[in-house]
Amino acid sequence: QAQLVESGGGLVQPGGSLRLSCAVSGQTFSNYAMSWFRQAPGNERDFVAGISWSGDSTYYGDSVKGRFSISRDNDKKTVYLQMNNLEPEDTAVYYCALRLGTKVALTPPLYSYWGQGTQVTVSS
Repeated sequence: QAQLVESGGGLVQPGGSLRLSCAVSGQTFSNYAMSWFRQAPGNERDFVAGISWSGDSTYYGDSVKGRFSISRDNDKKTVYLQMNNLEPEDTAVYYCALRLGTKVALTPPLYSYWGQGTQVTVSS
């Protein structure tokens, strides 16, 4: 079993920035893709950003392109989500997810492990 722990959420004003982190521990895998999803009350869990095992390929949801950036440090077993120019519509619980293999997937059922989530609130 793997454990994923997110950190870095909080309250920020519109236009501000936050950096989320997700640390992987427990079972060791040879390679895995990592992604961030988010879920607002009453909504489905939506894909935000994903990164391949090598870090060479990144993917973003349409609503965050140009504002968010995903990266990873495999030595530290950590993935990051830099969020800039935040908008009230970005308010949600953010989850990191691990998918075995090298490729990112856009749908939650294809991920094997999930973190507990971290709240991001964008409000003045």
